[in-house]
Amino acid sequence: MRLRHLKSSSVVVEDGDVSVLCDPWLLDGAFYGSWCHYPPLDFEPEDYADVDYIYVSHIHPDHFHEPTMERLDDDVPVLVHDYATDFLKRNVQRLGFDVVELPHDERTHLAGDLHVNVLAADNCDPEVCGNYFGCGWWTDGGEDRTTDGSTQIDSMGVFDDGENVLVNANDCRWPLSERACASVAGQYEDVDLLLMQYAAANFYPQCMDDYTHEEKLRARDEVIEEMYRDAEGFVNALEPDYFMPFAGSYTLGGSLADRNEYVASPTRKEAYWHFAGSDNVPEGSEPVLLNSEAYFDLDEAAPSEEYTPIDPDARREYVRTELADRSFPHEADDHPPLSELADLVGPAYEHMDEKRASIDWESDTTVVVDLVDDHVAELSMNGDGYDILPLGDAATDDGYVRISMDDRLLARVLRGPQYAHFNNAQIGSHIGFRKEPDVYERPLYYAMSFFHA
Repeated sequence: MRLRHLKSSSVVVEDGDVSVLCDPWLLDGAFYGSWCHYPPLDFEPEDYADVDYIYVSHIHPDHFHEPTMERLDDDVPVLVHDYATDFLKRNVQRLGFDVVELPHDERTHLAGDLHVNVLAADNCDPEVCGNYFGCGWWTDGGEDRTTDGSTQIDSMGVFDDGENVLVNANDCRWPLSERACASVAGQYEDVDLLLMQYAAANFYPQCMDDYTHEEKLRARDEVIEEMYRDAEGFVNALEPDYFMPFAGSYTLGGSLADRNEYVASPTRKEAYWHFAGSDNVPEGSEPVLLNSEAYFDLDEAAPSEEYTPIDPDARREYVRTELADRSFPHEADDHPPLSELADLVGPAYEHMDEKRASIDWESDTTVVVDLVDDHVAELSMNGDGYDILPLGDAATDDGYVRISMDDRLLARVLRGPQYAHFNNAQIGSHIGFRKEPDVYERPLYYAMSFFHA
């Protein structure tokens, strides 16, 4: 069995004549244009269209990238987890692919000697778990709101050929996936290779508009250390012979290029040296890195070539000369008038507030959404409704979160997910945030993912 690394979380599992392309994101422009690859790719999606299966772990566009999928062979079956909601399945089918839903934690034969076992990130039975979708947070965690309960978004794929075992944990988070890892460890005697996330694919801290330069750098480093600890949780739970930090590797382009400095995504070589010297990694587990299109042979326990680290100066120059001038799709839209946005805010608030009430959460924090003409939408997070008013009149004495984005992207978000989605705009670093006090209320951002008409 071999693992070929393409870019970020896009890999190919190869065993004999059988191959599975996992989480294909092989073109720049994920998350409404902002996420790009560096180094730039030396191949086209069509170069990896001749596979036997495609495995899509979850809906985020750096894993299920529709422009990439449209350039692959739609005769190839797509493997997905059997989620309680069919959102991912429907989106894959809309592109013309046949979808194979795999039951939770059930070893399935693909072809030849190759098998796959797909587990929900939280090890939940999809027939009885909560139907939450979008951000992997909490349902039953009590006052501290831990990550118990279903995310309904992430999954991990375990591939084996009867001798070798490869665990692709993609974006699964620790400790949410602790039980899933325990199930894998109990079923498979040894894990040869683990692929796990090591970087924060999120908006914090680069999108904190009220942070100083120094505060952003300090927060970035804190997040990097947190992500390292989470990744080490997977390594300790599965004790693989080898493990590769991947997923979440991206470079921001367009008007967001100046936020790259603050993104909590170290180079993979930096991550390698952290793990290689960490006392929190079990003896016998060794980090490994692969160049784009290089492979790791599990039988030989060796990469096909020596890894070439990224040159940070060359990356900065590429951002300056190539990426910074790129435009985003919404920038071709007309700027919406205040009246258009105001008409959309009403039904969007009702939809969001219905979700907020359904999770039995409320807060005195006011959400202030920048519109146009120095007006904002003032949103109550305890069911008291909303107002459209000048920014200076917004009531923020009990705490606030202020949200700013390009008004053209905001119009798309308000119209609905078929145009743009708040969560994807947030992960894409398109949204700026200010908040007082500086407290992260996770359910607030979950509810805002439903702020659309």
